[in-house]
Amino acid sequence: MSKSSAQYSQYPQHHPHDHGRPLHRRPAAAVAAAIPLPAGDDAYTIVHHGKQVRLGPVVFWIVVGTVVLLGLWSAATATYFAFRDDVLTRLIARQAEMQYAYEDRIAELRAKVDRTTSRQLLDQEQFDQKLDQIMKRQTALESRATALGAMPDVTGSIPRSTPQRGDTNQTTQGTPKPSPISDTVIFVAPPDREARLESRAPTVMASPVNQFAKNQGFDNVLVRLTNSLDQVERRQVAALSAVEEGMDSRMRRMRGVVSDLGLNLASLEAAAPRAPMGGPFVPVKLAANAGPFEKQLYRIHTTRAEMDRLNRTLAQVPYRKPVVGEVEFTSGFGVRSDPFLGRPAMHTGLDFRAATGDPARVTANGKVVSAGWSGGYGRMVEVDHGNGLSTRYGHLSEINVKVGEIVRIGQVIGLVGSTGRSTGPHLHYETRIDGEAVDPQKFLRAGVKLSAG
Repeated sequence: MSKSSAQYSQYPQHHPHDHGRPLHRRPAAAVAAAIPLPAGDDAYTIVHHGKQVRLGPVVFWIVVGTVVLLGLWSAATATYFAFRDDVLTRLIARQAEMQYAYEDRIAELRAKVDRTTSRQLLDQEQFDQKLDQIMKRQTALESRATALGAMPDVTGSIPRSTPQRGDTNQTTQGTPKPSPISDTVIFVAPPDREARLESRAPTVMASPVNQFAKNQGFDNVLVRLTNSLDQVERRQVAALSAVEEGMDSRMRRMRGVVSDLGLNLASLEAAAPRAPMGGPFVPVKLAANAGPFEKQLYRIHTTRAEMDRLNRTLAQVPYRKPVVGEVEFTSGFGVRSDPFLGRPAMHTGLDFRAATGDPARVTANGKVVSAGWSGGYGRMVEVDHGNGLSTRYGHLSEINVKVGEIVRIGQVIGLVGSTGRSTGPHLHYETRIDGEAVDPQKFLRAGVKLSAG
């Protein structure tokens, strides 16, 4: 067969024994591959539907070898995976492991974000709680300052708070600023907590350093607030303690005066006139949860009420001076040589050196029982102070009161003179208990002791 004989393979060939059988057409490429060219021919011709492709022997066998190798590789691979399914299992397991690791990482990051957010929420809640406590404490201190300001003994005794260095711009971001004219720390409340959290939420993981600095700033604010309130509270407690100590000391001196004079305090209180007052009885109650400050304030109010009662009682005791200025005695109480007769005589009072026309003042509250000429006293005024106490003022040049008149401490009842048995202008002053003359210096010394505090 020649090289061109392959073209006849596309036409059907009849076999002598094929009569009556259907004819089958074979592909031309198959025929060409099956019928080799004669030896010595250097090309292969492939005819298909009238088209011819001529291939050299090298190219033809390369193509055939490639097809055979691809077939063998596919068969080997299929066989390998068919009998080694554990490789595929390992691949799937590794893929699943990578997916789980990725999911675990995502979960860890999400948990970290949640922890950070929770920690910030907790810090914010603690900050708000501390701030609420400070605000309540400030309110309590303000009420204490009001209570202290209502007490005359404390008004003006508490030093003013002064702003500290670096506190001039502390009103921003809810930062407190100590007030320079009061004993309370006034500050602007911070914004709403939810609003702050919303504003900080986008930067929770972006700027942890800034967030830490902000938290540190809030902590510093709380520390400064607490220190300022501590200072205010210490000043208030110190002022209240000073008032209580002073009132207790005065109460002791007042009782000591009554005791030194040998007077009966109960009798004096019963005889003391009462000012017009009234109203329903409302007992004072101390709250069960009252703190030390409230208890101390309650004690002070109780002591003040008792001291007021003693003051009203001692207002009837003549322990004050009848003249103003320096006291100079020209004659004391007791036995002396009579200035006119030169014989021993009892002097029932004190003679105060004074000029004619100097005012003579009553030494305690009382009622005028005598006002006029009285023998050796000359012009004399006698005042009844109640409970057996009375005082006399003699040798007056002028009398300014009348019998039955109510006089008050320090009221001028007359003018110094030299009427009666007198050798010169002076004031004769007597103190009597149940009609008996006693040494006025005893009362004057008690008055000095009482006023010393």
